[in-house]
Amino acid sequence: MYAVEVSDQIMIAHSFRGELFGPAQNVHGATLVIRVAFLADELDAHGIVVDIARAQALLKDALGPLNYRNLDELPQFKGVNTTTEFLTRHLFEHFAAAARAGELGRDSRELTSIRVTVAESPTARAWYEAPLW
Repeated sequence: MYAVEVSDQIMIAHSFRGELFGPAQNVHGATLVIRVAFLADELDAHGIVVDIARAQALLKDALGPLNYRNLDELPQFKGVNTTTEFLTRHLFEHFAAAARAGELGRDSRELTSIRVTVAESPTARAWYEAPLW
């Protein structure tokens, strides 16, 4: 299995609803490190999994609207607990759509899966991984 992984970080604010979250029910900030891995069984004819530059540009595009924002105020997250786990799937959908549209420099049917990891601290992270097809 081959993989190419790109990463970046964002700063956000948000809050959670529910007693389970204790003090995190209050608005708080977080610096999130996001890693996106593209996996393939084989390299393509050019010797790549995906074009790294395109993958990095897609990551910046996905994170731009979230960076330095209070997620509670964004319409797409209205009424949603924007947990680390939730954000992994939200970002996965962005990359899956781009891959299926051929935006990564490779036939997306040759990709095995995409994994999105969001780290909320050096010791805690979540990920979502799924096949594209």
